[in-house]
Amino acid sequence: MKTRIISCLLFLTCALTPFPVWGQEKEAKSLEEIPIRDPYILPDKTSQTYYLYASDDVKGSDGKTLGGLAVYESKNLKQWYGPKHIFTLPTDNWINGKIWAPEVHAYQGKYYLFATINSDIIWKKAAPGEVPYTFRGVQIFVADSPTGPFEPFSKLPALPMDQMTLDGTLWVEDGKPYMVYCHEWVQIRDGGMNLVELKPDLSGRNGEITRLFHASSAPWSTGSDPEHPERSTYVTDGCFLYQTKNKNLLMIWSSFMNGEYAIGIAKSSTGKITGPWIQQPEPLFDKNGGHGMIFRSFDGKLYITFHQPNDPAGLERAKLFELEDTGETLRLKNQ
Repeated sequence: MKTRIISCLLFLTCALTPFPVWGQEKEAKSLEEIPIRDPYILPDKTSQTYYLYASDDVKGSDGKTLGGLAVYESKNLKQWYGPKHIFTLPTDNWINGKIWAPEVHAYQGKYYLFATINSDIIWKKAAPGEVPYTFRGVQIFVADSPTGPFEPFSKLPALPMDQMTLDGTLWVEDGKPYMVYCHEWVQIRDGGMNLVELKPDLSGRNGEITRLFHASSAPWSTGSDPEHPERSTYVTDGCFLYQTKNKNLLMIWSSFMNGEYAIGIAKSSTGKITGPWIQQPEPLFDKNGGHGMIFRSFDGKLYITFHQPNDPAGLERAKLFELEDTGETLRLKNQ
């Protein structure tokens, strides 16, 4: 009888103790304790959990680095548990180097990972004292849950291999899925923001590529050499779409302003993804931070997260600010 009572007490204790999220055997971390670039937070309504995705490389059996993905979990945006490694690029993938800017989108009952994958393929020789420019491109993977397992649609990128591409993001308009992505400045000097319609299951392209704008079209984007614009290069990074309460379509994206990483806002003059896109003259944030994304918390608050500082390497952290949606534009509320 005593054994049975003890067993019952143990059962009740376990039942009444809040079930830990995986990784909770370690202490919770704040965002200030997590080194990360290009943060992306998925608020998953099904599990009422926030997922923070981060690049997480591993070593293959041959000693080479394979790109990977880790995730942190939170119930309140303050305490984060992890990281848990959830994805490694297949060894037979087209390229399998470091992953940049992972985004996971919930769409039609599935979860889609948009990942920028790097390689050691030299795109062009670097100037003296600089590292070589290597090829990168965007690939899409699919899973049944926010933590995978993620499977590729094919071994090849989702975008043309003659383009150096990065930072693909998903937008759905009139029932059609689109990818907006950055055409790398390394290839074209004045970085581009491009659009392509995707197949209904996101397995590939479903149309021609459209150029939405160049980085130099924003008055705040001063380029690499503001005093000599003809010699400047202009970066496009971190595109993300948001529709305001007045149905205005905005795009946040990142570039450089007087040498500092910054976030700007472009507005579609038609309210449609095809634009034309008009750049707002002043950036949303100009204090050496960027590559942002926007999400709404489970209690209805609107947030933006991005990394800051952009340099030096190793100091980057995910910053979280509440946003004000004015109907026409966005403003940081707690800057």
